[in-house]
Amino acid sequence: MRVLFVHQNFPAQYLHLAPALVARGDEVTALAIENQKPIPGVRILHYKPKRSSSTNIHPWVGDVETKVIRGEAAAQAATELRARGFSPDVICAHPGWGEALFLKDVFPQARLLSFIEFYYKAEGADFAFDPEFSEDEVTGRCRLRMKNANSLLNLDAADWCVTPTEWQRSTVPARYRERMTVIHDGIDTARVRPSATAVVRLAKSGIELRPGDEVITFVNRNLEPYRGFHIFMRALPEILRRRPNAIVLIVGGDEVSYGRRLGEGETWRQKMMAEVGDRIDHERVRFVGRIPYADFVSMLQVSAAHVYLTYPFVLSWSLLEAMAAGCLVIGSATPPVEEVIRDGENGLLVDFFSTADLAAAVDRALSHPDRMADVRARARQTVIDRYDLQTYCLPRHVALVDALAAGRTPFDLDAEITTGASRLTAGATAQPAALGD
Repeated sequence: MRVLFVHQNFPAQYLHLAPALVARGDEVTALAIENQKPIPGVRILHYKPKRSSSTNIHPWVGDVETKVIRGEAAAQAATELRARGFSPDVICAHPGWGEALFLKDVFPQARLLSFIEFYYKAEGADFAFDPEFSEDEVTGRCRLRMKNANSLLNLDAADWCVTPTEWQRSTVPARYRERMTVIHDGIDTARVRPSATAVVRLAKSGIELRPGDEVITFVNRNLEPYRGFHIFMRALPEILRRRPNAIVLIVGGDEVSYGRRLGEGETWRQKMMAEVGDRIDHERVRFVGRIPYADFVSMLQVSAAHVYLTYPFVLSWSLLEAMAAGCLVIGSATPPVEEVIRDGENGLLVDFFSTADLAAAVDRALSHPDRMADVRARARQTVIDRYDLQTYCLPRHVALVDALAAGRTPFDLDAEITTGASRLTAGATAQPAALGD
């Protein structure tokens, strides 16, 4: 079977699927913009947009133009592949930046499997969720409608779609959901697991942290409101007052992944430190930036309480990784989190906006570690049962690709796996190379 992957930052979400297909003998090619660490056996063709976006274009159309420019570049690269004799049976593409727009025009016989990460909605999702950063309602709704133009074109072109969670599937218009399978990217629970011997050393102070210490962890790819950074920072003074022995480790960069940017050169960390910095003990609150994946796992293994907050938006890998490591997670009671965490059973849930509730929940978690042992165990079991890479997610993703290549409608992936219609070479996986969020 010939499979073409298309992602500007390949391998990204295909980190495990691509090498799994290579390992069993499939011919795998990828189109990408960025130069990442190569995957053995995957031929990568890089493409580059020919031009930048127009400067004097209507702001609501700018996003569409940007994606068309990228789609054109990817289509030209695909045309080069076709000229070399490559014709894929299945195309696995992330359409979020426009690259998948014209792939079916180049390869009309291929089956296109689109990775749908998010569909913007004016109600029930991130838009207008946080009143602190609201925009004009009508203007915002119009902007969102145009922002979905790329998504609608790709949903219409796709033969089938895959999305990581049921909530993400629910954001898509109903007419497309019947051609959409929910499969998470997968968590390597053999690697991300509890460890009684884990140690985290803080370089500047020389402090060593181990399981049993009062370590509070908070992880974002970038520290910003979409992931509740402002709420967490405002809760910190009360958390530190209640827990005088706690150490807080904050992981994340200072860029903006989603949502509103501040003024030139200003970061959300600077803004929040200006707001609450005089009320926190800087010796006990450590910003560690972005860290290697192995250090990230060790940090989760020593964590006594892990805080995860998010707008109704794409669920972070880090939440599931924290649960797999056996963390006691205090999460926001927002739909993506509520799909995974049941309050009091495998984690604790709090109102996203309530700093008082967050501080109380962290205090509760740290005050009764023995009572929380079962909650931690159930958190890990949740990930093993529903999100494990090797036993659940990867076999289903491979089965989905196989079903599409064979022209089957992939409604029952368990049957595909059970009957042997799909085959997967055991152990065919790559290891993460960077912090997932």
